[in-house]
Amino acid sequence: MYNCCDSSKLLAGLAAYTDICALNHTVLDKRITHWSIFLLLSLTWGSSFILMKIGMEGLASYQVASVRLVAAGLTLLPFFLKYIRQTPRSKLPFIILSGILGNGIPAYLFCLAETRIDSALAGILNSLTPLMALLAGLVIFKAPFEKRQLAGISIGLLGVVGLFAIKGVSTGYWYYGFFVLLATVCYGVNIGLVHHYLKGFSSIQLSAIALFFCALFALPVLIGSHFFPLFAGAQAPWKSLAAASTLGIFGSGIATVLFYILIQKAGTVFASMVTYALPIVAIGWGLLAGEDITWLQVACLGVIFAGVALVSKK
Repeated sequence: MYNCCDSSKLLAGLAAYTDICALNHTVLDKRITHWSIFLLLSLTWGSSFILMKIGMEGLASYQVASVRLVAAGLTLLPFFLKYIRQTPRSKLPFIILSGILGNGIPAYLFCLAETRIDSALAGILNSLTPLMALLAGLVIFKAPFEKRQLAGISIGLLGVVGLFAIKGVSTGYWYYGFFVLLATVCYGVNIGLVHHYLKGFSSIQLSAIALFFCALFALPVLIGSHFFPLFAGAQAPWKSLAAASTLGIFGSGIATVLFYILIQKAGTVFASMVTYALPIVAIGWGLLAGEDITWLQVACLGVIFAGVALVSKK
């Protein structure tokens, strides 16, 4: 005989199963979104190192960095005009500082470093950012962490060191590589700053305001360096200008928006792990240029992804 209690239990079970399926589907969608942004940022920022090199074929390092920041600020200028009045004045110093740490200072440090080191080495050293983010969280922001996260970062860094060793770089490059190390310190502090003091703001709001002020600081550098007269003659460095502008529009403007989204949605440690994938993009550029890729390099890529998976594991 059919019992109404059995019917109620059946309906309750179906409802619970539906809720679980919906929850799993939501979690899957979020993870797909996080990894899509991760891969897009890796491709964009991984290509930025070669763009710096192209930019410096006809421009000075500080001019390339300044063009990058001005182009990024102009790209997001409409959003700056929209959001600046909606932003509390008490938060503006934090947003400006975030722009300086996350874009301004590193732009000049990377270009200065690449006057002596190759773009692949710059990308490899940039992979220290997750470690710097974790250390900044511990020392400056007193953030808790799990041993698993530290282990994941260590494993990923081991893969990066492996790539570095396989590539074989002259020790004379390390002096200028120190500038990249300083840039990763800036990145690490900025990641903690955004996470602890700038929650509740949209990613495009933060990016537009931060990059506007970076552009404002960079414009006098261009004016004072006699940048504009360079394009009056027949030998104008248009190729370098195009590379530096592309670097600003995509590498700083659009990519910064995506990075803020990743910090807010996936967390600081996972966001900082983007830098581990940059050497992969560098190897991709090497393949396109006809360079030989060994199985040891592929093995190091596997180690890097193992570190990323360990850090992001729930």
